[in-house]
Amino acid sequence: MNVPVPAGNDAAEELRGFRGRFELVAQAVDQVLNGKRDVVRLALACLLAEGHLLIEDVPGVGKTSLARALAAAFGVSSNRIQFTPDLMPSDVTGVEVHQGGGTFVFRPGPVFAHVVICDEINRASPKAQAALLEVMQEQQVSVAGQARPVPRPFMVVATQNPIGFEGTYPLPEAQLDRFMMRLSIGRPDLEAESEILARDDRPTPGPALPEPVFDYRVLTSMVETARRVRVDPAVHRYVALLLRETRSDVHAAGIRLGASTRGGLALLRAARVHALAQGRQGVTPDDVKALVGPVLAHRLLLTDRALLDGLTGEDVLRRVLATVAVPR
Repeated sequence: MNVPVPAGNDAAEELRGFRGRFELVAQAVDQVLNGKRDVVRLALACLLAEGHLLIEDVPGVGKTSLARALAAAFGVSSNRIQFTPDLMPSDVTGVEVHQGGGTFVFRPGPVFAHVVICDEINRASPKAQAALLEVMQEQQVSVAGQARPVPRPFMVVATQNPIGFEGTYPLPEAQLDRFMMRLSIGRPDLEAESEILARDDRPTPGPALPEPVFDYRVLTSMVETARRVRVDPAVHRYVALLLRETRSDVHAAGIRLGASTRGGLALLRAARVHALAQGRQGVTPDDVKALVGPVLAHRLLLTDRALLDGLTGEDVLRRVLATVAVPR
Protein backbone atom coordinates (compact mmCIF):
# COMPACT_ATOMS: atom_id res chain seq x y z
CA MET A 1 0.00 0.00 0.00
CA ASN A 2 1.53 3.29 -1.06
CA VAL A 3 1.78 6.03 1.53
CA PRO A 4 1.32 9.55 0.10
CA VAL A 5 4.29 11.89 0.12
CA PRO A 6 3.88 14.75 2.59
CA ALA A 7 2.81 17.93 0.83
CA GLY A 8 4.93 21.05 0.80
CA ASN A 9 8.16 22.09 -0.84
CA ASP A 10 9.80 23.64 2.18
CA ALA A 11 13.32 22.19 2.55
CA ALA A 12 13.16 22.03 6.35
CA GLU A 13 9.82 20.20 6.22
CA GLU A 14 11.28 17.73 3.72
CA LEU A 15 14.23 17.07 6.01
CA ARG A 16 11.94 16.51 9.00
CA GLY A 17 9.70 14.15 7.01
CA PHE A 18 12.66 11.99 6.02
CA ARG A 19 12.78 10.31 9.44
CA GLY A 20 9.16 9.18 9.28
CA ARG A 21 9.50 7.73 5.79
CA PHE A 22 12.77 6.03 6.75
CA GLU A 23 11.10 4.30 9.70
CA LEU A 24 8.08 3.18 7.66
CA VAL A 25 10.34 1.45 5.14
CA ALA A 26 12.57 -0.03 7.87
CA GLN A 27 9.56 -1.45 9.69
CA ALA A 28 8.33 -3.10 6.47
CA VAL A 29 11.72 -4.76 5.94
CA ASP A 30 11.83 -5.75 9.63
CA GLN A 31 8.88 -8.06 8.98
CA VAL A 32 11.04 -10.08 6.59
CA LEU A 33 14.27 -10.06 8.58
CA ASN A 34 13.01 -10.75 12.10
CA GLY A 35 15.03 -9.40 15.00
CA LYS A 36 17.69 -7.56 12.96
CA ARG A 37 16.65 -3.97 13.44
CA ASP A 38 20.11 -2.40 13.32
CA VAL A 39 21.19 -4.37 10.24
CA VAL A 40 18.02 -3.35 8.37
CA ARG A 41 18.57 0.34 9.12
CA LEU A 42 22.21 0.23 8.07
CA ALA A 43 21.31 -1.49 4.80
CA LEU A 44 18.57 1.07 4.14
CA ALA A 45 21.00 3.90 4.86
CA CYS A 46 23.40 2.37 2.36
CA LEU A 47 20.70 2.34 -0.34
CA LEU A 48 19.67 5.95 0.32
CA ALA A 49 23.32 7.05 0.26
CA GLU A 50 23.66 5.39 -3.19
CA GLY A 51 26.24 2.94 -1.89
CA HIS A 52 26.89 -0.74 -2.43
CA LEU A 53 26.60 -3.36 0.29
CA LEU A 54 28.70 -6.45 1.02
CA ILE A 55 27.03 -8.95 3.37
CA GLU A 56 29.47 -11.47 4.77
CA ASP A 57 27.80 -14.27 6.70
CA VAL A 58 27.07 -17.98 6.81
CA PRO A 59 24.33 -19.44 4.58
CA GLY A 60 20.68 -19.27 5.58
CA VAL A 61 20.55 -16.07 7.65
CA GLY A 62 18.54 -13.95 5.20
CA LYS A 63 21.15 -12.14 3.10
CA THR A 64 19.20 -12.40 -0.15
CA SER A 65 15.86 -11.79 1.58
CA LEU A 66 17.17 -8.49 2.97
CA ALA A 67 18.15 -7.23 -0.48
CA ARG A 68 14.85 -8.28 -2.07
CA ALA A 69 12.86 -6.70 0.74
CA LEU A 70 14.64 -3.35 0.31
CA ALA A 71 13.72 -3.28 -3.38
CA ALA A 72 10.15 -4.44 -2.73
CA ALA A 73 9.53 -1.77 -0.08
CA PHE A 74 10.17 0.93 -2.69
CA GLY A 75 8.56 -0.99 -5.56
CA VAL A 76 11.75 -0.92 -7.66
CA SER A 77 13.31 -3.62 -9.81
CA SER A 78 15.72 -6.23 -8.51
CA ASN A 79 17.72 -9.01 -10.18
CA ARG A 80 19.74 -11.85 -8.70
CA ILE A 81 22.99 -13.27 -10.10
CA GLN A 82 24.35 -16.54 -8.76
CA PHE A 83 28.11 -16.23 -9.04
CA THR A 84 29.78 -19.49 -10.07
CA PRO A 85 33.26 -20.34 -11.43
CA ASP A 86 31.94 -20.56 -15.02
CA LEU A 87 30.14 -17.18 -14.93
CA MET A 88 31.19 -14.94 -17.83
CA PRO A 89 31.33 -11.11 -17.75
CA SER A 90 28.63 -10.98 -20.44
CA ASP A 91 26.35 -12.99 -18.12
CA VAL A 92 26.49 -9.98 -15.81
CA THR A 93 26.55 -6.95 -18.11
CA GLY A 94 24.73 -8.20 -21.22
CA VAL A 95 25.79 -8.87 -24.79
CA GLU A 96 25.17 -7.71 -28.34
CA VAL A 97 23.42 -10.36 -30.44
CA HIS A 98 23.67 -10.54 -34.22
CA GLN A 99 20.24 -10.16 -35.80
CA GLY A 100 21.24 -10.70 -39.41
CA GLY A 101 21.83 -8.14 -42.11
CA GLY A 102 24.78 -6.73 -40.22
CA THR A 103 22.66 -5.45 -37.32
CA PHE A 104 23.22 -6.13 -33.64
CA VAL A 105 20.78 -5.83 -30.75
CA PHE A 106 21.90 -5.35 -27.17
CA ARG A 107 20.42 -7.77 -24.67
CA PRO A 108 20.87 -6.26 -21.21
CA GLY A 109 22.20 -8.45 -18.45
CA PRO A 110 20.79 -8.74 -14.92
CA VAL A 111 22.90 -5.78 -13.79
CA PHE A 112 20.24 -3.49 -15.31
CA ALA A 113 18.06 -3.14 -12.20
CA HIS A 114 17.84 -0.81 -9.22
CA VAL A 115 18.99 -3.50 -6.77
CA VAL A 116 21.34 -6.22 -8.07
CA ILE A 117 21.95 -9.19 -5.76
CA CYS A 118 25.27 -10.94 -6.38
CA ASP A 119 25.11 -14.20 -4.44
CA GLU A 120 28.45 -15.71 -3.37
CA ILE A 121 30.46 -13.16 -5.30
CA ASN A 122 33.73 -14.79 -4.28
CA ARG A 123 32.77 -18.00 -6.13
CA ALA A 124 33.23 -16.36 -9.55
CA SER A 125 36.52 -15.81 -11.36
CA PRO A 126 38.31 -12.45 -11.09
CA LYS A 127 37.24 -11.71 -14.69
CA ALA A 128 33.56 -12.03 -13.79
CA GLN A 129 34.06 -10.04 -10.58
CA ALA A 130 35.74 -7.27 -12.57
CA ALA A 131 32.63 -6.93 -14.74
CA LEU A 132 31.05 -5.16 -11.76
CA LEU A 133 33.82 -2.60 -11.27
CA GLU A 134 32.70 -0.08 -13.87
CA VAL A 135 29.00 -0.28 -13.06
CA MET A 136 29.61 0.05 -9.31
CA GLN A 137 31.66 3.21 -9.77
CA GLU A 138 30.17 4.84 -12.87
CA GLN A 139 26.59 3.45 -12.93
CA GLN A 140 27.08 2.40 -16.54
CA VAL A 141 28.16 -0.60 -18.59
CA SER A 142 30.39 -0.38 -21.67
CA VAL A 143 29.61 -3.01 -24.30
CA ALA A 144 31.01 -2.88 -27.83
CA GLY A 145 32.37 0.58 -27.18
CA GLN A 146 29.01 2.06 -26.13
CA ALA A 147 28.22 3.21 -22.61
CA ARG A 148 24.80 2.14 -21.34
CA PRO A 149 23.58 3.64 -18.04
CA VAL A 150 21.86 1.48 -15.44
CA PRO A 151 18.75 2.66 -13.54
CA ARG A 152 19.29 5.17 -10.73
CA PRO A 153 19.43 4.84 -7.78
CA PHE A 154 21.57 1.76 -8.26
CA MET A 155 22.78 -0.63 -5.58
CA VAL A 156 24.81 -3.85 -5.67
CA VAL A 157 24.21 -6.17 -2.73
CA ALA A 158 26.90 -8.85 -2.78
CA THR A 159 27.05 -11.81 -0.42
CA GLN A 160 29.87 -14.12 0.50
CA ASN A 161 30.36 -16.98 2.93
CA PRO A 162 33.31 -16.38 5.30
CA ILE A 163 33.60 -20.06 6.24
CA GLY A 164 34.14 -22.12 3.08
CA PHE A 165 37.16 -20.90 1.13
CA GLU A 166 37.68 -23.87 -1.20
CA GLY A 167 37.18 -22.82 -4.82
CA THR A 168 36.78 -19.13 -3.98
CA TYR A 169 38.47 -16.01 -5.33
CA PRO A 170 38.87 -13.32 -2.63
CA LEU A 171 37.77 -9.87 -3.74
CA PRO A 172 40.75 -7.60 -4.49
CA GLU A 173 41.26 -4.45 -2.44
CA ALA A 174 40.15 -2.20 -5.33
CA GLN A 175 36.77 -3.92 -5.48
CA LEU A 176 36.29 -4.08 -1.71
CA ASP A 177 36.87 -0.31 -1.64
CA ARG A 178 33.84 0.20 -3.88
CA PHE A 179 31.46 -1.26 -1.31
CA MET A 180 30.16 1.47 0.98
CA MET A 181 29.43 -0.95 3.83
CA ARG A 182 30.17 -4.48 4.92
CA LEU A 183 27.62 -6.04 7.28
CA SER A 184 27.07 -9.34 9.04
CA ILE A 185 23.48 -10.36 9.79
CA GLY A 186 24.12 -13.05 12.41
CA ARG A 187 21.82 -15.75 13.70
CA PRO A 188 18.33 -14.75 14.88
CA ASP A 189 17.51 -14.87 18.57
CA LEU A 190 15.14 -17.50 19.99
CA GLU A 191 11.90 -15.56 19.51
CA ALA A 192 12.76 -14.45 15.98
CA GLU A 193 13.83 -17.94 14.93
CA SER A 194 10.61 -19.41 16.36
CA GLU A 195 8.60 -16.96 14.26
CA ILE A 196 10.59 -17.86 11.14
CA LEU A 197 10.01 -21.57 11.72
CA ALA A 198 6.28 -20.97 12.29
CA ARG A 199 5.96 -19.57 8.77
CA ASP A 200 6.36 -23.07 7.38
CA ASP A 201 2.88 -23.93 8.71
CA ARG A 202 1.26 -21.18 6.66
CA PRO A 203 -0.24 -21.65 3.16
CA THR A 204 2.72 -19.75 1.63
CA PRO A 205 5.84 -20.70 3.61
CA GLY A 206 8.92 -18.53 3.60
CA PRO A 207 9.34 -14.79 4.11
CA ALA A 208 6.82 -12.87 2.01
CA LEU A 209 8.20 -9.68 0.51
CA PRO A 210 6.66 -6.49 1.89
CA GLU A 211 4.10 -4.56 -0.09
CA PRO A 212 5.52 -1.30 -1.52
CA VAL A 213 5.44 1.35 1.18
CA PHE A 214 6.44 4.12 -1.23
CA ASP A 215 7.12 4.28 -4.92
CA TYR A 216 10.17 5.09 -7.00
CA ARG A 217 9.53 8.85 -6.79
CA VAL A 218 9.87 8.80 -3.00
CA LEU A 219 13.10 6.79 -3.20
CA THR A 220 14.69 9.33 -5.53
CA SER A 221 13.38 12.18 -3.39
CA MET A 222 14.92 10.71 -0.23
CA VAL A 223 18.24 10.22 -2.04
CA GLU A 224 18.23 13.86 -3.16
CA THR A 225 17.25 15.06 0.32
CA ALA A 226 20.18 13.21 1.88
CA ARG A 227 22.59 14.85 -0.55
CA ARG A 228 21.57 18.28 0.72
CA VAL A 229 22.35 17.62 4.38
CA ARG A 230 24.98 20.05 5.60
CA VAL A 231 28.31 18.94 7.01
CA ASP A 232 30.26 21.33 9.23
CA PRO A 233 33.94 21.88 8.29
CA ALA A 234 34.88 20.55 11.73
CA VAL A 235 33.24 17.21 10.84
CA HIS A 236 35.10 17.14 7.52
CA ARG A 237 38.34 17.59 9.43
CA TYR A 238 37.34 14.93 11.96
CA VAL A 239 36.82 12.36 9.19
CA ALA A 240 40.15 13.35 7.60
CA LEU A 241 41.91 12.85 10.94
CA LEU A 242 40.32 9.41 11.33
CA LEU A 243 41.55 8.42 7.87
CA ARG A 244 45.05 9.69 8.59
CA GLU A 245 45.16 7.83 11.89
CA THR A 246 44.55 4.55 10.05
CA ARG A 247 47.62 5.32 7.92
CA SER A 248 50.05 6.64 10.54
CA ASP A 249 52.54 4.29 12.19
CA VAL A 250 50.52 1.53 10.58
CA HIS A 251 52.54 -1.50 11.61
CA ALA A 252 52.50 -0.49 15.27
CA ALA A 253 48.72 -0.17 15.06
CA GLY A 254 48.37 -3.55 13.30
CA ILE A 255 47.37 -1.99 9.97
CA ARG A 256 49.18 -2.80 6.73
CA LEU A 257 47.04 -0.52 4.55
CA GLY A 258 44.87 2.31 5.88
CA ALA A 259 41.52 3.63 4.71
CA SER A 260 41.22 5.44 1.38
CA THR A 261 39.83 8.88 0.60
CA ARG A 262 36.96 7.08 -1.15
CA GLY A 263 36.22 5.52 2.22
CA GLY A 264 36.00 8.97 3.81
CA LEU A 265 33.59 10.16 1.13
CA ALA A 266 31.45 7.06 1.65
CA LEU A 267 31.48 7.65 5.40
CA LEU A 268 30.15 11.19 4.98
CA ARG A 269 27.46 10.13 2.50
CA ALA A 270 26.22 7.45 4.89
CA ALA A 271 26.44 9.86 7.83
CA ARG A 272 24.09 12.28 6.06
CA VAL A 273 21.42 9.59 5.86
CA HIS A 274 22.07 8.52 9.45
CA ALA A 275 21.63 12.08 10.67
CA LEU A 276 18.28 12.46 8.92
CA ALA A 277 17.10 9.08 10.20
CA GLN A 278 17.87 10.31 13.73
CA GLY A 279 15.90 13.52 13.14
CA ARG A 280 18.91 15.81 12.75
CA GLN A 281 19.37 18.23 9.86
CA GLY A 282 23.18 18.26 10.05
CA VAL A 283 25.89 15.64 10.48
CA THR A 284 27.50 15.36 13.93
CA PRO A 285 30.57 13.39 15.06
CA ASP A 286 28.14 10.86 16.61
CA ASP A 287 26.81 10.03 13.13
CA VAL A 288 30.37 9.46 11.93
CA LYS A 289 31.29 7.28 14.92
CA ALA A 290 28.16 5.13 14.48
CA LEU A 291 29.20 4.23 10.91
CA VAL A 292 32.99 3.96 11.12
CA GLY A 293 32.93 0.17 11.57
CA PRO A 294 30.51 -0.76 8.75
CA VAL A 295 32.09 1.73 6.31
CA LEU A 296 35.83 1.53 7.00
CA ALA A 297 36.62 -1.88 8.55
CA HIS A 298 36.64 -3.81 5.26
CA ARG A 299 38.95 -1.23 3.69
CA LEU A 300 41.77 -1.93 6.16
CA LEU A 301 44.45 -4.53 5.54
CA LEU A 302 45.85 -5.84 8.82
CA THR A 303 49.35 -7.10 9.43
CA ASP A 304 49.99 -10.83 9.82
CA ARG A 305 50.80 -10.24 13.49
CA ALA A 306 47.46 -8.51 14.08
CA LEU A 307 45.59 -11.34 12.38
CA LEU A 308 47.45 -13.92 14.45
CA ASP A 309 46.47 -11.98 17.56
CA GLY A 310 42.83 -12.28 16.50
CA LEU A 311 42.34 -8.56 15.79
CA THR A 312 39.70 -7.39 13.33
CA GLY A 313 39.24 -4.14 11.45
CA GLU A 314 36.54 -3.17 13.92
CA ASP A 315 38.98 -3.67 16.84
CA VAL A 316 41.55 -1.41 15.21
CA LEU A 317 38.94 1.27 14.44
CA ARG A 318 37.79 1.35 18.06
CA ARG A 319 41.37 2.19 18.98
CA VAL A 320 41.46 4.87 16.27
CA LEU A 321 38.23 6.44 17.58
CA ALA A 322 39.68 6.56 21.07
CA THR A 323 42.82 8.28 19.77
CA VAL A 324 41.31 11.07 17.63
CA ALA A 325 39.79 13.97 19.55
CA VAL A 326 36.09 14.59 18.85
CA PRO A 327 35.38 18.18 17.70
CA ARG A 328 32.90 20.23 19.66
